[in-house]
Amino acid sequence: MQPFGDRVVEAVGRLGPLCVGIDPSPALLARWDLPDGPDGVRAFGERCVELLTGAVAVVKPQVAFFERHGAAGMAALEAVIAAARAAGMLVIADAKRGDVASTAEAYGDAWFASPLAADAVTVTPYVGVGALEPMVAAARRAGGGVLVLTASSNPEGRAIQQAVAEDGRTVERAVLDAVTDLNRKELATGPAQRLGSVGAVIGATRSPEALPLPAAGGVLLAPGLGAQGATAAQVGAVFAGCPAGSVLPSASRALLAAGPAALRAGADRLQKDLAAVLG
Repeated sequence: MQPFGDRVVEAVGRLGPLCVGIDPSPALLARWDLPDGPDGVRAFGERCVELLTGAVAVVKPQVAFFERHGAAGMAALEAVIAAARAAGMLVIADAKRGDVASTAEAYGDAWFASPLAADAVTVTPYVGVGALEPMVAAARRAGGGVLVLTASSNPEGRAIQQAVAEDGRTVERAVLDAVTDLNRKELATGPAQRLGSVGAVIGATRSPEALPLPAAGGVLLAPGLGAQGATAAQVGAVFAGCPAGSVLPSASRALLAAGPAALRAGADRLQKDLAAVLG
């Protein structure tokens, strides 16, 4: 399969950079007049896919809202992922997994070679970016991507992410450097492609000068748009200079809370605003 990064670039070129989160929280299910159960989360996700087909290229189901309903909830997630991929969308499973050795390999099997298979999965680097290599390998085999949580949009993460190590780098800078190194090696030794298989999660609310984002070499997922306060203009400032098609600003609650009748129009407006600042 074509590498994940290249598929993102092409998809963004067709429809624009907006990624819409699919977050069937109890509050949002109530606003959509759906029950808080497996049937409700499945109906919510499939309705999002139906409404957003042709408007956005990438969706991001938040795994926790499905997982809270046990096996039936995960079956609902499988159905939503399948519906989105059948509609031609790229799917990022927002699972934030991370572990070492055989467990990391099992996560790779789960998110790239099972009925849950998505186009990319979010991961946490607390065990070290290098320890995630089995997941990265699984992603590459499947033409998928691994998006490493690097600099989050929530203020609670600052104390850890901006802590300074002995070499003078912040933790978030060290994580981004590791992501950059993995992509540099992949791009130098593998078949020709525009972006590597390893991306970073960078909050859209972060400072524009904090990290060398244009050099990362992979897809940059940018949560924080809307409900967490980031604007399209702020996205443009934070990700200035990044390769065309590499940035995926993500909005969830800000769009979903308006209900199904307003979802498509809200996505269209935000898509235009983002296209104007990201080119």
